[in-house]
Amino acid sequence: MDTIIKNLSEAVSLIASENTWIEGTAIQQLHHVATLSGVTKVVGMPDLHPGRGYPVGASCFSIGRFYPALVGNDIGCGMSLWQTDITTNKLHMDKLEKRIGSIDLPLDQNWHTEIAELGLSDVPFRHALGTIGRGNHFAELQQLDQVLDAVSLQTLGIERRQLLLLVHSGSRGLGESVLRAHTEQFGHAGLEQGSAPAEQYLAQHQQALHYAVGNRQLIARRLLNKLRAEGECLLDVNHNLVSAATIDGQQGWLHRKGATPTDQGIVVIPGSRGDYSYLVAPIADSRSLFSIAHGAGRKWMRSECKDRLNQRFGVEQLRRTSFGSRVICDDKALLFEEAPQAYKPIDSIVEVLQQAGLIRVLARLKPVLTYKTREECC
Repeated sequence: MDTIIKNLSEAVSLIASENTWIEGTAIQQLHHVATLSGVTKVVGMPDLHPGRGYPVGASCFSIGRFYPALVGNDIGCGMSLWQTDITTNKLHMDKLEKRIGSIDLPLDQNWHTEIAELGLSDVPFRHALGTIGRGNHFAELQQLDQVLDAVSLQTLGIERRQLLLLVHSGSRGLGESVLRAHTEQFGHAGLEQGSAPAEQYLAQHQQALHYAVGNRQLIARRLLNKLRAEGECLLDVNHNLVSAATIDGQQGWLHRKGATPTDQGIVVIPGSRGDYSYLVAPIADSRSLFSIAHGAGRKWMRSECKDRLNQRFGVEQLRRTSFGSRVICDDKALLFEEAPQAYKPIDSIVEVLQQAGLIRVLARLKPVLTYKTREECC
């Protein structure tokens, strides 16, 4: 365990094995975060990769000051997992794909009541509610592939013969507008705890978190409606946020950017759309800042993907995976950017977390149908 959670300096740790793919730029960004005023601890997860100035797949603890830039522009980006009543023995892929159609356009008036019930009728960027967005966001039908803890799955309400729905999205343009307004006024200097600007940001941050959770609810219900299916939300967690926390007896601020909390029960760690996902029970540990990996983590920059893959795969090949699952994505550039080869193998991430004593694996999930985008409109 001690060789997995490595201390790179007094303030910086990295959860990785010798074989974990970690770019030097991401390590440099970890050390940069540690130089920020008030920051006492920074931890890189095994899915760590470089972001726009700050690392993705990391947690940070600060005292007296917090940093919106460490949360990023997609406040509340996270995942929800739903149990559906779609049975695995009646899968008809052509029919499923046709029924889904597109969920890229704004919700119509038929969703007014549900939006109101979620308390989102008057939020900014209301038109984007129920839409996934770009980048690595997706909605994916999955099936149980391997069960390691049947009792925990029964407690959660997971049925082996029925598909699950995993939704990955966030606060869409709202989170981006909050960060942009903040950086235009304050740059990257962070905010002093208790100051008026800090309280204003936290209120906007909370609204974006609320938006993100509601957005995932609407995406899931929209897909279930199109598939003429019912479903129940089993879990929902945010990966990008800042919150007040007490760690090792010190009160401060815990930032997560692409990191899964270990204090909110069972979670999913997804692979790329052509890889497994894992349902795990996190084990709280202050050395990891009560966080674990949020996915496989990028291996290649988006700008590199097409050149690396263009000679090996055509567009139609990328719409199918080695599991026989399908990918709905009409954006050709996004198909290459989000190709499974551009990500680290999820098994390597999960293995590191197990070796570090940070998770217990409950089940392995396999993709069936992944939705990215139908139309280049949003």
